[in-house]
Amino acid sequence: MKKGWLYVIALLVLIIGAIGMYNLKMYTIERAVLNHLITEENIPEDRIIMTEGFIANLPGERNWMVVVKLKEEEKTYYFYKDKNDQVILESYVLYGYESVYPDGM
Repeated sequence: MKKGWLYVIALLVLIIGAIGMYNLKMYTIERAVLNHLITEENIPEDRIIMTEGFIANLPGERNWMVVVKLKEEEKTYYFYKDKNDQVILESYVLYGYESVYPDGM
């Protein structure tokens, strides 16, 4: 009986740890992209309507992406953070058409 509870507790710890790592990864990528837009691209914070991290099912670091929507712009931008911690524009969508940058921008 004690072994059963031990397995349940171990499984719960693993699940909570995995969820925590996912949330931490999304938070750090979203913050990095937001910081990049404000400091490097000189976009005022009030122009940024939305930043949301998601899993893109792409290889490597492009798997962890952030979608960005800016005020008074039709484009939706998709960023990721590479191995060197640089924020890179992967693509944007305008009127339903996607423009992809193969090596980033």
